[in-house]
Amino acid sequence: MKIVLLESLGIHDNLLASYVKLLREKGYEFAAYERSDNLDVQIEEAKDADILIIANMPLKAEVINACPKLKYIDVAFTGVDHVALDAARAKGIKVSNASGYSTVAVAELTIAMILGLLRYVPQIDKACRTGGTKAGFIGSELAGKTVGLIGTGAIGYRVAELVHAFGASVVAYNGFSYKEDTELIKYLPMKELMEQSDIVSLHCPVTNESRGLINAETLSYMKPTAFLINEARGPVVDSQALADALNSGKIAGAGIDVFEKEPPLDMSHPLLRAKNTIVTPHVAFATKESMEKRAVIVFDNINTYLAGNQKNVIL
Repeated sequence: MKIVLLESLGIHDNLLASYVKLLREKGYEFAAYERSDNLDVQIEEAKDADILIIANMPLKAEVINACPKLKYIDVAFTGVDHVALDAARAKGIKVSNASGYSTVAVAELTIAMILGLLRYVPQIDKACRTGGTKAGFIGSELAGKTVGLIGTGAIGYRVAELVHAFGASVVAYNGFSYKEDTELIKYLPMKELMEQSDIVSLHCPVTNESRGLINAETLSYMKPTAFLINEARGPVVDSQALADALNSGKIAGAGIDVFEKEPPLDMSHPLLRAKNTIVTPHVAFATKESMEKRAVIVFDNINTYLAGNQKNVIL
């Protein structure tokens, strides 16, 4: 049986070698490649695989269909919208993800984004470097603010805990599934959440319900002093509508880590030129600690599958 890793897991070579050694001792073949976005290269590397490991590189139907032996796809990522699941389903290929590895990392960058926007960190950094002062950039505190969460899974819940520790109150969108209010979180319909929140933070997957959820209409409900954070998935937000809201002053700022496509972005992307916007190239999940946690999950998924079971089931 052949296991193929199609892109780096972001861990030290010695750590990867330790996982590979255990698999090879059990008689499994293992091959690792650097990421390529060329479909022909992907097919050549993957064609003999029984198991494929990817992270956030797109895995298209053409590649899956070109792998006659493929039985299992181990996705070293939480979201799987970059995988052609219909093709996998049609061939009876099982799919697992690595849910949980980035909970701390994403939640912490969310806090960094929020504080950076509230305290004008990019602007005052630039001012200081160019001989300026704090003039015009007196910020605000997170304490006493209302943070609205869209998505209260593991990451959203951790964000709720962190902002609560700063003294903020927490509300969340009740449109994905019914959840009871808790001492920490009060659930609201979308319009009320957007109207009440000083910061709206997105932590939901891309589904038919969430795609385009943040659009011109929902943005119009927000306070002109409010901020939007997106560390979920790019397609949840209409980027042009958000840029228009930022540039017209309908909302005060945004922190964006995810886009409709993986960076590098076209320099004409509207959010790269939007006012008071912190942009990062999909890094929220990426810390040394999270990469090591992810590797544990990825290889545990494989060992569990090889033992006749499956964890973190997507398909």
